[in-house]
Amino acid sequence: MTFRIIIAVILGIISGYFVLPKDILNYADYIIDLGLILLLFFVGIDIGLNKSVFSRIKAKGIKILLVPIAIIAGSILGSAIAGVILKLPFNEAGAIGAGLGWYSLSSILIASYSSELSALAFISNVIRELIAIMIIPIIANKIGFIEAIAPAGATAMDTSLPIISKSTDSEITLIAFITGAICTFAVPILVPFILNL
Repeated sequence: MTFRIIIAVILGIISGYFVLPKDILNYADYIIDLGLILLLFFVGIDIGLNKSVFSRIKAKGIKILLVPIAIIAGSILGSAIAGVILKLPFNEAGAIGAGLGWYSLSSILIASYSSELSALAFISNVIRELIAIMIIPIIANKIGFIEAIAPAGATAMDTSLPIISKSTDSEITLIAFITGAICTFAVPILVPFILNL
C-alpha cells in the first residue's frame, strides 16, 4: 500500500510537470472532494456490511475514548519535546501539535498570534498527514491495528480513513472514524487554549 501511494504521488508530479494543463488546478478541489466522497462511501459500505462490528464497538464502551485521548496527549507531548529541541516555548510548540494533522484550521487559528508560527504549523501538519498516509500500512502490519490510527490524528475520519480501512479491519475503521471526529472537534478548542498558556 505504501509503495502504491508513493508511486501515485510520483505519477502526479510527472503528469503535472509534463502532461496536464495548468487549468486543471481550477477543478482540483472538486476532483479531490469527489474522490474523497467516493472513498468514504465505500468505507461506509464495508463497515455496514460487517454487522457485528457495531455490537463489538458497543461492548468496548467508554474505553474507545482512550484512543483519541492518547493521540491528543501524545501529539502535544511530542511537539513540546520537539519545541525544547528547537527552542520554542511550550505554548507555541504545543499549539502546533494540537493541530493533530488538521493543517488548514490549525494554521489559521495560529495566524493571529504569529505568521511564522502559522507557517510552521501548516508545514508540520501537512508533513504529519503525508507521513501518516505512508506509514499507516506499515504500523498496521508490524505493530498493530489500533496503533495504526495514531499517526492520522484528526485525518482519521477523512483523508486517512480509506488507508486505515484497507490496512486494518471494519472494527478499527469505525474506531478510527470516531477518533478522527473527536480529534477534529478538539483542534479548535485546544490550539487557542494552549497558545494562550
